[in-house]
Amino acid sequence: MFNKTRTLIPRLDRGPLRTMFVITSMPVGGAETLLVNLMKRLDRHQVSPELCCLKEMGPLGEVAANEVTVHSGLIRSKYDHRILSRMRKLIDQQRLDAVVTVGAGDKMFWGRLAAWMEGVPVILSALHSTGWPDTIGRLNRTLTPMTDGFIAVADNHGRHLIERERFPEEKVNVIPNGVDTYRFRALPDSGLAVRAKLGIPSTAPVCGIVAALRPEKNHTLFLRAAALTAKQRPDTHFVIVGDGAEKSKLERVAIEAGVASTVHFVGSRSDIPQVLSAFDVFSLTSHNEANPVSILEAMACEIPVVSTNVGSVAESVAEGKTGFLVKTGDAEALADRWLKLLSDRTLANSLGSAGRMAVEANWSLDRMVEGYERLICDTYDQKCPSVSFGDARAEERACRAARE
Repeated sequence: MFNKTRTLIPRLDRGPLRTMFVITSMPVGGAETLLVNLMKRLDRHQVSPELCCLKEMGPLGEVAANEVTVHSGLIRSKYDHRILSRMRKLIDQQRLDAVVTVGAGDKMFWGRLAAWMEGVPVILSALHSTGWPDTIGRLNRTLTPMTDGFIAVADNHGRHLIERERFPEEKVNVIPNGVDTYRFRALPDSGLAVRAKLGIPSTAPVCGIVAALRPEKNHTLFLRAAALTAKQRPDTHFVIVGDGAEKSKLERVAIEAGVASTVHFVGSRSDIPQVLSAFDVFSLTSHNEANPVSILEAMACEIPVVSTNVGSVAESVAEGKTGFLVKTGDAEALADRWLKLLSDRTLANSLGSAGRMAVEANWSLDRMVEGYERLICDTYDQKCPSVSFGDARAEERACRAARE
C-alpha cells in the first residue's frame, strides 16, 4: 500500500484549506448538531468545509446542505469494499487539504485510509463518546500512524483516549463541545407555549430529557425515576425529546410503570431552546457519554441538570453548583434529586443561573470553532517545509484582527 505525495503551498500563498468532514449519516443527535454548527461558523478565509455522509444524508444533512456541499451514498452495504475507490475518487476530485472523520466505525476507517492514500496532508478523527458507538476496533487502531490527531471533547475524554483507547498522547487534542449561547437561552414565554401545545398545565412540574432513543441513553432509568417521582408529586409531567428504535419499548415501559398519561414522547424537534424552556429539571440517564451537548444546551437555558455520573459529565455538571450527579442505574437517587429541585425553586434557579455562566465561560460555540480552525491550520502549517510556523501564526492573527 502506498500514498500519493503532494507539494504543499503555504497557506499565506493560497486560499482556505479544503476540509471534508466524514460521517455515516446525519440524523438528529448531539454530535450531528455540533457538526452542523461547526461547519456553519468556520472562518471561510481559513477553512472551506464540506460534508461526506457515507450513507444517507439524514435530516441534519439536509440542513447542512444549506451551508456547505454535501456528498452522500458512498457505501452500499456493510461489506462494500468499493467504498475505498469511491472515497479516493471524491477526495481527488475535491482536491482536499484535510479530512476529519466524526465518530468511530466505518467512517473513521475508510475516511482516514482513503485520505492517506490520496496524500491528504491533514488527517484527523473526532470522537464523541467513551463507549459504544465510539469504541475503537482493531482495524481502526492500525491506522493510528496515518492519523495526525484525535479530537476529544473534554479533558477526561482526552485521558480516556490515551489510557483506554491507547492513542499516543501527543496526538490527542481536547476541543470542548460548544453551544450557541445566543440561541440557547432562557425563553420563558416560549416554554409556556410548548407546555400549552402538549397539554401540560403552566404550573405543573416538568422533568425532561433530550436524547436519541438508543439503548446507551438508558431512557428506562428515566422512566423508572418518573414512576418514583409521580408517587410523591403526581402532578409532575415528563417530556422525552428524541426518536429512535427504542420508542415502542419505552412506550410499553411507561405504561407498565403507570406514568403513560404524564409522559410525553415528542420526537425530534427543531425548537430545542423553546422545549428546554418548558422544563423545570433536565436529566440525562446514559450508560456512557463524553461531553454531551444536550447538557450544555440545558445549562445555557438556565435549567438545572441531574445526570448519571459518566464520562466527562462531571466537568460540566458541578455537584451542588450547576446540578446533581447520580450513579448509573440509581433511579431512587435520580428521583430524589428531581424532587429536591421541584420543591426548592430558589435552589433550582441558583443552579440554573450558575450553569448558564459556566457555559458562557467554558463551552461557547466560538471557542469550539476556534479550536478546530487552529488544529486544522496548525497541522497543515507544520507540514510545509517552506514556511515558518511561528511567522504563519503571527500573520494569521494580524489578518484576523484586521477583518474584525
